[in-house]
Amino acid sequence: MANPNASSEPREVAVREVPIELCQFIKFGGLAESGGAAKQLVAEGGVLLNGALETRKRKQLVAGDRVTIAGQTIVVKVG
Repeated sequence: MANPNASSEPREVAVREVPIELCQFIKFGGLAESGGAAKQLVAEGGVLLNGALETRKRKQLVAGDRVTIAGQTIVVKVG
């Protein structure tokens, strides 16, 4: 059965300023409950950035970057 929380539609997440670190954005966007959980997701290879595997926890994201975890995609938006 499909995950009822998973959405095929990307969701924009507004941040105050860019760049923002990958792990901070994962936590802020609600894809991880804590910064530690976000770091673990990245370390385990569970994060795609713009469709490619991303393993750098402190990778700096800019507006328009797309982060996908377990089929859920969030997009960096400044605002």
